[in-house]
Amino acid sequence: MTSAIVLGGSRGIGKAISDALKSIEIDVFAASKKDIDTSDLNSVRKFLENHNQTDILVLNTGGPVPKPFATITEDDWKLYHNQLFLGFVTILQNIKINDGGYIFLISSSVIKEPNAKLIISSAYRAAFAEIFKVLSKEYAQKNISCINIAPGPINTDRTQELIENVQEFEKSLPMKRLGEPQEIGNFVKAIIENKIKYLSGVTINFDGANSNYIF
Repeated sequence: MTSAIVLGGSRGIGKAISDALKSIEIDVFAASKKDIDTSDLNSVRKFLENHNQTDILVLNTGGPVPKPFATITEDDWKLYHNQLFLGFVTILQNIKINDGGYIFLISSSVIKEPNAKLIISSAYRAAFAEIFKVLSKEYAQKNISCINIAPGPINTDRTQELIENVQEFEKSLPMKRLGEPQEIGNFVKAIIENKIKYLSGVTINFDGANSNYIF
């Protein structure tokens, strides 16, 4: 049976992906923060002792709270350096993705359009996206596809926390609504179910036409 590890798999986008993959009889380990906390490298290493091989890996984690640049502390930088960057690096250095597998990175639209309120997320998610792009060439030699999904406004708890008046905000969006986590889950399922392999080393802007960039 095909196996999958989904980080942050107990809520939001991660849960939607987990549920979608389970629907096509993939053996999914939906990891919660109790299973692995990517901000704690000891937690990451402990997780890898028992979860060091899979067919499908979904790298996904929550982001920092909004903070003006001048108020970000050294501890903030160190915490999210681990959570958004070094934790994922450690995982990829120590986990075997079976030949013909998939790695999905759930990043954010801020990797292409930095957000002043989310400057920590913008910096570290962009940095890891660079590594993910470089590694995609190496993984391709084993027919492992690497897809970076960069969500825009999605209907999750985090979006509700970041936006004061969601209904008003939705009116400003091209589709007049937030994206649903299930849409991302179904996208990931479709890639795997249809054995789409040549789509690799790419970033998918999953934002309902909200962004202004073309690449």
